[in-house]
Amino acid sequence: MANKIPNSVIGAVASVIGAYYYSHSTLNSLFMESGAPGDVPAGNCETKCSLWLRQCNEDPTVDALAVLGQVIQKFMEEPNDWSSEIADGQKRIRESLAKNQLTYQVNGYVGLAGASLAAKTLADFLRAGDYTSVEAEFERAIGQLERDPHAAITAACSIIEATCKTYIETFALELPTNQTVTPLWRTVQSHLGLNLDPTLRDDQKRILQGLASIVDGVGAYRTHIGSAHGRGVSPPSLEVSEARLAVNASHSLVIFIMERWHSAQTPNPSFQRTAFGSR
Repeated sequence: MANKIPNSVIGAVASVIGAYYYSHSTLNSLFMESGAPGDVPAGNCETKCSLWLRQCNEDPTVDALAVLGQVIQKFMEEPNDWSSEIADGQKRIRESLAKNQLTYQVNGYVGLAGASLAAKTLADFLRAGDYTSVEAEFERAIGQLERDPHAAITAACSIIEATCKTYIETFALELPTNQTVTPLWRTVQSHLGLNLDPTLRDDQKRILQGLASIVDGVGAYRTHIGSAHGRGVSPPSLEVSEARLAVNASHSLVIFIMERWHSAQTPNPSFQRTAFGSR
């Protein structure tokens, strides 16, 4: 289930949190206040953490990821510049989450890497032309750059995918069989209207061809080094500047789609006939 805690995350969190607090009474209070169900498990501190997180997974009435976020919140938001123990522990938890397509964000939120908001909520923002909220999603991606450029790539690609899928649904276009980012973008770009002036239309076509290359590149980045597919033991290195370029390029593409989309009050058949065809 989507709200279950992966086994590898349970292992990392139990090891880090159990060693950090090393107090049964503190752990008991922490888990109870976080909404963990059931009786207090037996065992040492690490075992207790592991078993209690598994109890969260086993209880269908509990959002296990929400409990996890509350359990690790205080530790993850501790200043780490004076303690290597905290810095190393935070890094270990973040890396474990990222390998499972998850990310930790402030205030105890654990969710899919690339979006702190549910996909449906992001889709609502896109449909409403709520630029501020979409900008906030990109700000989250940018905020990940320094500590986790791989996750920032995943975030940027996920926002493009959400934008394209929502656009396709809104205009009742045919959803491609392969719903990865490049086929989705090709469907959307074939529906975007171009400037009616012949000269400007040719110029805009060149820009859109460049944007198509950007989508291909961001999608390939996400496949090879992003957090969504796991990173292996030795993932390719990625400079923050490279990830920033991908995130900023993705931002430009999404805002262009939204502005073009919301410049038309209703879906218009003539909008399609002036379109830039698929590559």
